[in-house]
Amino acid sequence: MPNIKVQPSGNIYEYEVGKTLLEVLLEEGIFVDNPCNGKGLCGKCKVRILEGELSEPEDTERKLLKQEEMENGVRLSCLVKPETDLEIELMQKERKHQVLTGGYIPSFAFDQDIQKIVVEIQKPTLEDQTSFEDQILRQIPKASLELGCLQMREFVSGQVTVVLHGNQVIQIEEGNTTEKMYGVAVDIGTTTVVCTLIDMLTGKELAHASMINAQKHFGLDVLTRITYELEHPEDGVEKLQKALVNSINEMIEDICCQAEVSKEWIYEIAVGANCTMMHMLLGVPATSLGRSPYAPVFVCGKDIKAKEIGLCAAEGARLYCLPSVSAYIGADIVAGAYVCQLQKESGNVLFIDIGTNGEIVLSSHGRLLCCSCAAGPALEGMNISSGMRAAEGAIEDVTITESGIEWKVIGNEKPIGICGSGILAVVKELLRVGLVRKEGAFIKLNKLEESDYRFHMLQENGKKREFILSEEQKLLITQGDIRQVQLAKGAILSGFLALLKKAGIQMEDLDKVMIAGQFGAHLPADSLVGTGIIPKEVQEKLVYVGNSSKTGAYMALMSAKVKREMEELARQMDYMELGATENYERLFSECLIFPNVK
Repeated sequence: MPNIKVQPSGNIYEYEVGKTLLEVLLEEGIFVDNPCNGKGLCGKCKVRILEGELSEPEDTERKLLKQEEMENGVRLSCLVKPETDLEIELMQKERKHQVLTGGYIPSFAFDQDIQKIVVEIQKPTLEDQTSFEDQILRQIPKASLELGCLQMREFVSGQVTVVLHGNQVIQIEEGNTTEKMYGVAVDIGTTTVVCTLIDMLTGKELAHASMINAQKHFGLDVLTRITYELEHPEDGVEKLQKALVNSINEMIEDICCQAEVSKEWIYEIAVGANCTMMHMLLGVPATSLGRSPYAPVFVCGKDIKAKEIGLCAAEGARLYCLPSVSAYIGADIVAGAYVCQLQKESGNVLFIDIGTNGEIVLSSHGRLLCCSCAAGPALEGMNISSGMRAAEGAIEDVTITESGIEWKVIGNEKPIGICGSGILAVVKELLRVGLVRKEGAFIKLNKLEESDYRFHMLQENGKKREFILSEEQKLLITQGDIRQVQLAKGAILSGFLALLKKAGIQMEDLDKVMIAGQFGAHLPADSLVGTGIIPKEVQEKLVYVGNSSKTGAYMALMSAKVKREMEELARQMDYMELGATENYERLFSECLIFPNVK
């Protein structure tokens, strides 16, 4: 079998002829950015060929690569199938990403499912041969004890600590261990995953860990990952589950190390996630979520043994997965609605979680309406020509002045791309200075005098016009990039307005607009309003609530009552399918128009 040598590591891998270079690299666990899941659409999976022969690039590859790149041996790994020994150089590296871990927490009473009770076990005698199990049940009459707990240990006398989940004994420990009781709150997003170690005796957050969702190798959005399941029926579900479980286990090791806590003292893990991620975490096929009528396999909360899916914690640890509403209103949104106490609001409050999907919940005098709109990955820096995730080297803010273009770069490094908040900021600025019209098109160069400070900020590439964000770094904003933002804006705003219409209320009737989620937390109000994602009329009513999904998982971990109330809340939320709404296509078209912000 031929070999591939991968630089800069120098590692050598055997590979099977017939697979694309991207497939070979991903199977070896090598990071290659591929937002389109290897469909030859995004042009991000670039590698440099150092030695070896490949077939000549075809038209698709030539359109996605610059002539200069091809002359320097750059190829798209998803479009080449090597057949001989090869030496390549990776052109991307994993960078430190900005991931939101905190957020607003309402006051609530602790009422954990997990309890520890110390019992005294008498040494048996010929006169008293009471079994180990019966001695426990006599001291905790309401408890039920499964065989598995007895299989963990021999008959011991003296003090033992019984770990309960509700009335179910899940573990028995020698001695008094009541001072050690920990849990983990997890938020699984399409793009990022966050884990927090909780002292369940005090509710204190002890340590955090976060990472980019390990399923990135299978695509950057849920539909691409669902497609991976469809195209790999033999092992797709297993691979997607393994990617999530392994990354959560890695983060659990990290937070335990930070806090100097053994994972054997972790008794419950609570998870908030969108519906697709929840299916994939539990190893449930998600293919039905990707085709009409988009019916999920389950939406109810799940309470299972953590080890059933391979999570590493105490032997008897439980996994609680928060409930969802529908395929595209997941547990993360139920958590957010609960954290913001939407069901208790007496006025009109709009909750928006902005990301690859824009999920919106409207609370109108206690009635909860919700919808989901496909904003697309542009708002997280993907499907953008110079786009990247919010990592070191990403431009996160842009200002256009008569003196030139000013950026703010994550990590104060040289810019290598632009993330979601940056692309929104630059579109807002292009609209403000009049380089982009409200219909979304760049103005023509012949409309500007050469003396105009804006003249040299635009260039023509054939018949297409582009904004030069950085000439030195060759970072451009194309007409296609503007269109991606425009589509995201149209999707979110149309959902916003459709819910208001359904509830029969006007914009001025809104009391608050709550912004949640990884992406939303990094967006200033002027970018949201300047691009028209949020109407100007509610700018002063914006409230940022942070990572409400993780907060919801934390609250469920610390309270059995919260779990029950979240499950009831999910049943109360009325889901509206935007595509089935009367005149929705017209509304969407109207919402594509950018605001006049000059």
